[in-house]
Amino acid sequence: MVVNVDSFPGRELMIAGMPHLYFGGTAYLGLQQYPEFQELFIENIKRYGTNYSASRISNVRLPVFETVEAHLAKTVQSEACMTFSSGYLAGQFISKFLQDKHHKFFYTPNTHSAVHQKRPKSYVTYSSLLFALERHLSASKLVTPVIFLDAIDFSGANYPDFQGLKNLPLNECILVVDDSHGIGVVGKNGQGVYATLKKFNPKKLFVCCSLGKGLGIQAGAIFGDKSDINSMMATPFFGGASPASPACMNTYLQAQNIYKDRRKVLNKNIQMFLKEVHHLEKFRFMPNHSVFSFHNPELVKFLKKHHMIITDFNYPNEASKALSRIVISAAHQSEDIKKLVATLNTFYS
Repeated sequence: MVVNVDSFPGRELMIAGMPHLYFGGTAYLGLQQYPEFQELFIENIKRYGTNYSASRISNVRLPVFETVEAHLAKTVQSEACMTFSSGYLAGQFISKFLQDKHHKFFYTPNTHSAVHQKRPKSYVTYSSLLFALERHLSASKLVTPVIFLDAIDFSGANYPDFQGLKNLPLNECILVVDDSHGIGVVGKNGQGVYATLKKFNPKKLFVCCSLGKGLGIQAGAIFGDKSDINSMMATPFFGGASPASPACMNTYLQAQNIYKDRRKVLNKNIQMFLKEVHHLEKFRFMPNHSVFSFHNPELVKFLKKHHMIITDFNYPNEASKALSRIVISAAHQSEDIKKLVATLNTFYS
C-alpha cells in the first residue's frame, strides 16, 4: 500500500489524521529530524549555500571536500576516498570506470542495481559464481574478473562473515562492494566493511556507498588505494559533475560526536527488540544491524491494523519480489519498540 506523506517520515507519520509508528526506511541513526544535527546543517547552509553547482576542478575551490575525504578514508581505513553527490552516482561511476576490454563483470547474489551498467543477471549461488570464475580464469589471464556485491544484502549471506567470498580466487579478482547500509552504522566508529574485506587480499578492493543512510547527508563515496582514486579523479566523468553539497560535507565533519551518540541509541534499541521479541526465527537479520526482513503479507496487514507502517514494496521495480522489512532506528523511543514487540508477539502467539 502506498502512503503519501507531506513531511519526513521519522518515527511517526500521519495517515488520514491518525498517527502511525513508522518502522521503515533507511534513516538508521534518525538524523534527518534530530534537532542538533539539523542545527549544524542549517548553519552550514548559511555558510556554504543551498547548492554548489561547480566542478571540483574549477579555479575556485573549497578545501572542505579534501578534508572530508581524508577523514572518511581514515575512518574506513582505506588509503584514499572520493566523494560524489549521491551513492547511486558513486556506484555507477566505479562500474563505468572498470568497464573495458581488460575486465569482465561478475555479480554476486542480490547485487544492488546501483553498480549495474546494463542489466546482467546476478549468480544465484556463490557455488555457480565460483564455477564461472574458474572457467573464465582458465581461459584468459589477461581479462581480470570484477566481482560486485552488496556488503549488507539483508539475506545474511555476506556481512559480517562474508562466507561466500572465502572460496573465491580473490587474489586474481577486483572486488567492488556497495556498503551503503553499513557505513556509519556497523564496525568500529561506523567504519563499515572496508577493513574487514581488505583482509581477504583481493587483487584490488573498491568500496562504494551512499552517505545518506547511516550518516544522514546527501552524498556518496568510493574508497580504495590512492593511485586508483587519483586516476578516477582525473577522469572527465568526475571533473564534469557537480560535487556533493559543501554544507553536507562540513556537517559530516562537525557531527562526529552526534554520530557516536546516535549509534549508542540505535544499538540500545536493537538490543531491546532482540531481547523482547519471541520469534526471531521468523526474521532474517544480521548482528548489530537494525533491519529485520520477512515474507508474510498477513503480518504487513496486521501491523497496519495496529497503526504501524513498515518498508513493503516491490524493489527495485514492479517486476521484483516484495521487499518487507522492519527497520528500527535511533529515532524510536522505548515505548515504540515495546509496542512493536507486543504486536509481533501477539501475531505469532
